[in-house]
Amino acid sequence: MIKLALISSALTQPLLAQQEELTPINTNTTNDAIKAIEVPSYNLPSNSDWNLHPVPEDFYQSPYQVNLFSAEYGQDSERLWSQTKSVMAYGFGVAGFILMLPEDISKWDKENGVFTKWNENIKEGPTWDRDVWWLNWVGHPYFGGVYYQVARKSGYRQWDAFLYSFTMSTFYWEYGIEAFAEVPSMQDLVITPVMGWAYGEWAYQKEMEIRSRGGEVWGSRTLGDISLVLLDPIDAAGKGINNLFGTEVVKAGTGGINFAKMPLPNGEYEDQVQLNVNYQLGSGKAYQAPTYQKNYISIKDPVDIGVIGLGLNYGGFKPGKHWGLEQDAADGWSLGLYYSPKFSMKLDYLKGELVNENSQKNVTFEQFNVGANYYFNTESDWRPFVSAGAGEMLYAKNKEENGDSTFALNAGLGLHYKINNNFALQLDAKRYFNSKYSNHDDAYNLSLIYFFGDGQR
Repeated sequence: MIKLALISSALTQPLLAQQEELTPINTNTTNDAIKAIEVPSYNLPSNSDWNLHPVPEDFYQSPYQVNLFSAEYGQDSERLWSQTKSVMAYGFGVAGFILMLPEDISKWDKENGVFTKWNENIKEGPTWDRDVWWLNWVGHPYFGGVYYQVARKSGYRQWDAFLYSFTMSTFYWEYGIEAFAEVPSMQDLVITPVMGWAYGEWAYQKEMEIRSRGGEVWGSRTLGDISLVLLDPIDAAGKGINNLFGTEVVKAGTGGINFAKMPLPNGEYEDQVQLNVNYQLGSGKAYQAPTYQKNYISIKDPVDIGVIGLGLNYGGFKPGKHWGLEQDAADGWSLGLYYSPKFSMKLDYLKGELVNENSQKNVTFEQFNVGANYYFNTESDWRPFVSAGAGEMLYAKNKEENGDSTFALNAGLGLHYKINNNFALQLDAKRYFNSKYSNHDDAYNLSLIYFFGDGQR
């Protein structure tokens, strides 16, 4: 057992203030009385946590600084790397299994070589996929949340955990393993890490809540165990492996935190955070999963899920002459990160059934765009903005329907209205300049946006 005393009044006071069940301590209490006070102990999901260490005074003035690769504030980088290797091992194991399946099941092109197919898919993507809705909006956010928790439970703050999820889902999965089978998907590149952030933070807090109740759900330990595995299968698999071999094969060390008043040389007393760390490395004893006595609540994260905005879109298309389509209504969705009142980046999607002027038949016309908005009048609830981005215009769904698509740059103007912290309306108009037909298209859009957590700043 290693015990470290981390002394920082400025840091521990917010922690103390947020623990409702802590016993108030009078700074004038005698030394004997202090010894008699029973200070509660709280287990952590990792051996370290960013908010247990002093941070610079300007930390909140630069909220988007990246500490993922430096572990500058005491994050558990060893656990992060160990868990990352586990994720990769599981993924390559799945890929090896798929490779052994018949080609009509796996859809992997073995005749021309899987690496040749991978290279072709990389060059062709990203594209707009036609996956069923639950795969895009349930499956991918779930696995994005699994990636997210690898970093979050290694003591990293939300922003760094999101960047980790983005890195793994983009380069390890979309442009890595999955690219052997299919072209990287534009929806997956955005939805997996962004919605994975929202789900992953919920799952992280929910796990702490379940463990604070002794691992029970609805009074059942069995349901609790099942829930914990579903919330974080990577961590659960790591602990299972450790338990199987009786030693810490996968680093998932646990720790505990104590709050106490400690005497200083000048006779005064100061709040201290005492972090207890417990490792089992080849001891021959069965690996014991941690028991979490109470939900652990950290100090305010400088960046949280409130920057995520999910929108429902309704608008219309005015296609250029090349398409031969009549102007009509369209609907869709948007998903973005609203970094500050001045700047945001998001993926917009609109889809409409437009009438072909020659055949008078309905044709599916779609547009997706990854763009940035720069806002003015930021102190007001009404914020005009300018936008710029790039994406694709898609005519019909596939080549069998004489489908076609073209890359397009766009620019536009809009107005953002803040209803409250969690809801906003956004109206914009964009002109798209396609590179294939020297043609331009117009799109108009009204979006109702929901912001997660505490919402907009």
